[in-house]
Amino acid sequence: MRIHKMETRDCHDLLGRISFGRLACSRDDQPYIVPIDFVYEPPHLYGFATVGQKIEWMRTNPRVCVQADEILNHFQWSSVVAYGRYRELPDLPPFAEERSRAREQLARRSLWWQTAFASRRLKSNDDFIPPLFYCIDIDFITGYHAEPTAGESASSAPASLSRMAL
Repeated sequence: MRIHKMETRDCHDLLGRISFGRLACSRDDQPYIVPIDFVYEPPHLYGFATVGQKIEWMRTNPRVCVQADEILNHFQWSSVVAYGRYRELPDLPPFAEERSRAREQLARRSLWWQTAFASRRLKSNDDFIPPLFYCIDIDFITGYHAEPTAGESASSAPASLSRMAL
């Protein structure tokens, strides 16, 4: 397998094709990572959540990153990390246009709201769960891409791995 650094435009293309990743944040030197659905509108990632640990931590420390993958097989994959800052889009007039745009873009994805509401339902018996739209303003992005070398396929494993006791 050969691994190559991705061009910035290829990183942007990948984020535009996929809608699922992992958001990492931290507070008091403790990292936290969670799966998220998102939509990419350069230079922003838009998401939807309900208030919980992720939101509380990002309010404390808005520096975050989002990691997203496109995996075809063990030897063909791309992985991108977008670094940026968390910003809420409250239901207030100054944020109305951007919030509406985020909602419209997210609504193009199937079940975009389900993860946030399902997670919150596990933690609360409250029937009213206020939605929270947010934005990650991307500062920079990086990525890597793997491709198979001659003779490699999705079903082959390096000899060193096949000899390992699992």
